[in-house]
Amino acid sequence: MARKLKNEKELLRLALDKVLADAVARGIVEFEPTDSHDLKIQYAYRLLIHDKAIVALPKGQETMPKIRHRLAMWMTHNLPEGHELL
Repeated sequence: MARKLKNEKELLRLALDKVLADAVARGIVEFEPTDSHDLKIQYAYRLLIHDKAIVALPKGQETMPKIRHRLAMWMTHNLPEGHELL
């Protein structure tokens, strides 16, 4: 796996906030309070693949740590230059 990003946890949180807020605004998903964090991460990952914003991990390599890393990496490309998390 690629090396962990310095602020990976914060980048993942920002990515989830951005993707899930967009999905709710588009009216394509509604989350329940009982939905797990991992479920939301998987949903965000699949939505970004569907929107062609990221490339899917190879079959058999879709582990939660790799999915989290892929979302955090995506977020690094969606922050303004010089952002404190970069």
